[in-house]
This record gives sequence, C-alpha cells and structure tokens, in this order.
Amino acid sequence: MIDDSTQSMPGTPWLIQGGMGIAISGWPLARAVARAGQLGVVSGTAIDSVFVRRLQDHGVDESLRAVLSGFPIPSVVDEVVEQFATTRRLESTPYRNLVMLTHRSAQRSQDLLVLAAYVEVAMAKRDHDGVVGINLLTKVQIPTVPTLYGAILAGVDYVVMGAGVPTNIPGTLERLALGQEVDLPLNIVGDITPEPIPSLHFNPARYLAPGALRRPKFLGIVSSHVLATALAKRSNGPVDGFVVERPSAGGHNAPPRGQFTLDDDGNPEYGERDRVDFEVLRALGVPFWIGGGITTPQRVQEAFDLGAAGVQVGTLFACCRESGLDPVLREQILAGVRSSSVDVATSMRASSTGYPFKVASVAGTISEPEVYEGRERKCDLGYLREAYVNSQGHIGYRCAGEPVAAYVRKGGLLEDTVGRTCLCNGLMSTCGLGQVRTDGSEEPPIITIGDCINEIRPLLAGRSSYGAADVIAHLRAGITVDNRGATVGE
Repeated sequence: MIDDSTQSMPGTPWLIQGGMGIAISGWPLARAVARAGQLGVVSGTAIDSVFVRRLQDHGVDESLRAVLSGFPIPSVVDEVVEQFATTRRLESTPYRNLVMLTHRSAQRSQDLLVLAAYVEVAMAKRDHDGVVGINLLTKVQIPTVPTLYGAILAGVDYVVMGAGVPTNIPGTLERLALGQEVDLPLNIVGDITPEPIPSLHFNPARYLAPGALRRPKFLGIVSSHVLATALAKRSNGPVDGFVVERPSAGGHNAPPRGQFTLDDDGNPEYGERDRVDFEVLRALGVPFWIGGGITTPQRVQEAFDLGAAGVQVGTLFACCRESGLDPVLREQILAGVRSSSVDVATSMRASSTGYPFKVASVAGTISEPEVYEGRERKCDLGYLREAYVNSQGHIGYRCAGEPVAAYVRKGGLLEDTVGRTCLCNGLMSTCGLGQVRTDGSEEPPIITIGDCINEIRPLLAGRSSYGAADVIAHLRAGITVDNRGATVGE
C-alpha cells in the first residue's frame, strides 16, 4: 500500500548512506553524513551484541551517559551498565556473550534490544537536526520489532529494510508509534508446521512516554520493479519509497530471476529478467534511490535522469575514517586499492541465508581458504539461525554455518554446510569487536564490499585517508540540480 501524501516529500535527501554489515555504519558515520545534510543510516544488525561489547571495551563516557539518561526505564540502564561496563575487558580475554535469541526470549533480552537501538540512533542524532535512519535485514526476524521500537523512541527518521520482503513492517511502524502491541508470525522452514504458529510478541506499554511517537518513513530495498510493485501492493501500511539495489552492491544481493547460471569465476549471472523497468518504478508515485556501483558524479546524474530522488552509497563510505571498519583492515584495503586492486567475488556459499554474498579477498580474512579451514566452526551469536520443527514437534534453531554434526543432527542437509561461513562472528571481527576464544585465537574477519571498491582511488589522491564529507563532495561535484529541480551542488 502506498501513501500518496509522501509524493512531494520536501527536503528529501539525494544521498542515502548504506546500512552496512555489523556496525560498519555505526553512529559516528551516520552522524557525520546526517550533519552534512544527507541521510545517515545506522546498522541494526546484532545491535545488542555490538552495544554490550562496546561497553566491555570502553565503558560509559560523558556523551553516552547523557543519552542513557533519556531512556524511559532507568532500571534497565542500570542493570546493563552494571553487568557489562563496570570492569574493562582485557584485549586477550573473551567478550561476555549474550544468550542467543529465540521466540521464547526473556523480557530482559527485549529490553536490551530496545536500549541498544535507542542508544545507537540517539548517538547518531546528537547535536544536529539532520535525518538518521536504521537498516535491518528482513531475514533476521526475532530482534526486529524491539530494535525498531528502540529506534523510534530515539526519533529515527527512516527505516530501511531488505534481504526479504518486509510486508509486515510498514504497519508495524504505525502500531509501534501509537504504542500498540505487535504480533508477527515466526517464519519456520521445512514441511512440518506447529499448531498454532508461534508469534513474535512485543508490547511497547512498558516503555511508553505520554503521547504518540512519530512514525518513521519506510523504505524497502528491492532489486527489481516487480518486487517494488509487490511490496507496494501487499504491505500492511504506507511504503514511503524504495532503494533499488543493483547486483554490484556489497553485502547480500538478490539472486538472479529465472534460470540460474554461474560465470567462469563462479559468480551468478544476471540477465534480461533482472533489468529494472524504471518507468514502472516512476509510476508507483513515491521516491526511489538507486544503489550499487555509485562512485562518481556521473552515476549520480544518471540516477537523476532515470527519475530517482537520488542514490544509496555504501562502498565509498565503508572505507572512510568515520566508518566502523577495523582500522587495520581499512588500511589493508586502502593499500590494496593504491598498489593494484582488491578482488571481490560473489559467493553462493558464504551466507547461510541462501542469498548471494559479496566477499573481498583480503589477507588474513575468511576469503583465504587456509583461514576458513583453520577456523573452528562455532555458532554462539545466532542471528542468522532459522527456526525449524524437530522430530518431537518442537521448534528448534539451526544455521548451516554451525558445527556440521550439530546441523545434520537437527535435520539439516550435509551439502548445505559446505563453504558456509559464520557471518555473525566474521562481521563482528570486521568492525573490531571479534571474539577471543579460550585458546587465545581470535575470530577471523570477513569483509563484504561492492564490486567497485577500486573506484575509491580518486578519493585517495594526495591523502592517506578520507572522510564522509569528502565522499559527499566527490559525488556532487559538477551536479547542479536533481530530477526535482532541487539544488545538489554548492
């Protein structure tokens, strides 16, 4: 369903900074982009683990303390700070993990998700009047609603979601803003379905301040005009726009439509059925942004010429100073770009979600076969686990990236485990929050980035690093107006 009132949308940003990985698009990056007048986006993936690991490393500084003071349940703040922030973690010691989420998770797990999302968005919105969004993966079901509510409490302006078809989310945002309870069905894989199907229940009454909250705008990430049309028609609330993400984008990609083939390098081949009909998109009557391979002003202008409100950019921001990318890994990537090039491949096996996943070849990461083989398979974060029904008729959880014997014992297929990586642990390492195992080894990172990573080279001309403001200036150079006649360049 599309809300016609969103069509004019004065002040709509022409640039959306992508919601990347786990904490790559953290609050420092989103804040820098928002302060520059564009849409800064925080990643909501694994936000509770990110929050408590930061507390273990850094404790509570003055800025965080000010944000925490605005959370509506002080006892929740006190409990979390007492548990995770009173003693600093030594670099050689493991992080304290959270209990993995299930549909049966205790109230304290929901409280932590709400608090973590509230903090991330509030920190991103601090001391400016720009716009901030949050990005979530539809495939990651259980934390979604508490995370959304925490973001709404902090005044988030946009919610951006892909990796699935989030038809339930627009209406959920309306209910949360009004303080109404939400029940979403738990998606269960396999042929056996329990009766009744469990729901993911959330009651915002526990956190409510007087009066209704503001509903953020909802943008669906789509790969085609077909999916955009379906999301518009089937959603249970207003869809305020779309991000049309091309296969060149980093992270998870949509699989090709129609017959599935691979090229000589093992990358999926996209054909005519994957071509986006922008006339259909324009006819939907809401703004859309184009993402994937946006590295030059010319490509921004091409997006405007197609009728887009602007562009979504990830790769250029992923390597800037404000991103959450581990500084050592950032320098490895930048050095690779300067000296020759960084190879990026689309893996059909890396992600347990079944979606194609972009992986950069960087020394010391999971992209190297010896690093992959040397890692002990372990699943102790569990955000990408899928719910299934076991032989006793009970709901369990499994992931193709967990130990092989455990996955097969739960009814999973042996062939589904081949080449699978633990994205949860790998991406936590990529943002500098990787787990230290009891034997002293550290979880190896996995770097996901867009095909056009080597096109960041112009941003490095004459300097050793660059910032978010440099990205924005680079992309708008020479552009005077967008497709709505609004001024883009200075």
